[in-house]
Amino acid sequence: MKTEDLIAALAADNQTRQAPLSRVFGLDLGLGFCVSALFFFTFLGLRPTFFASLDEPRFLFKFLFSATLAATGLTLAWRLSRPGADPGLARRAVFLAPVLVIVASLIEMAVVPSDQWAARMIGHNAVHCLTLIPFMSLAPLAGLFLALRHGAPSDPRRAGAAAAVASAGLAAALYAANCPDDSPFFVAVWYMIATSIVVALGWFAGGRLLRW
Repeated sequence: MKTEDLIAALAADNQTRQAPLSRVFGLDLGLGFCVSALFFFTFLGLRPTFFASLDEPRFLFKFLFSATLAATGLTLAWRLSRPGADPGLARRAVFLAPVLVIVASLIEMAVVPSDQWAARMIGHNAVHCLTLIPFMSLAPLAGLFLALRHGAPSDPRRAGAAAAVASAGLAAALYAANCPDDSPFFVAVWYMIATSIVVALGWFAGGRLLRW
C-alpha cells in the first residue's frame, strides 16, 4: 500500500472514531490536569493576596496569557491528531500568546520608569517559575500524548510540540495563582522560557512516542 493510500485509510477510519477521539482528548487531558492541580493545591496553593489581586490587570493578564497558550495549543494538537490533517489557522494562532505578552510588555514600558524594568523582569521567583511550570506540565502532556496516539498524527514532532504548548499553558495558569510576580516583563522572560522548555520536550518526545 502506498503511503498516500495508508494516510487516506487512516483518516477515513479516524473520521468514524471522531466522537470517541474527542472523549479521549477530554478524559486524558482532564486526568492529567487534575494530577497537576492536586500537586499544586497540596504543595503550593493560592498566594495570600490571590483574592485581593483579582481586580489588578497585571495579575489577571497572567491568566489571559496562560489560557491563550492552553487554548491555542490544544486546538492545534487536536487539528494535528488526525492523519494527513491540515492545521489551518491553528498553526498561526499559537503565536497569539507571545504577541499578547509583547504588547503587554510595551504597555509596561510606557507606564513604568525605566529604572524599575530590570527589577520587575528578574522578579522574586524566577527559579520556581522555571522549575514548576515544566514540572506541572508533565501530567497534562502525558495525557495529551496518550490521546494523540489514539488519533495517529502524521506529523508527530509538531503534534508533540502543540500538546506541549497546551500543557505549559495549563501549568502556567496554576503557577500564576501562586506566583508573586505580576509584571508582564516577568511573564515575557520566565514564563516564556519555561514554556520553551516544555515545547522542546514535546517536540523531541513526539518524534519518538507518536510515530506510527
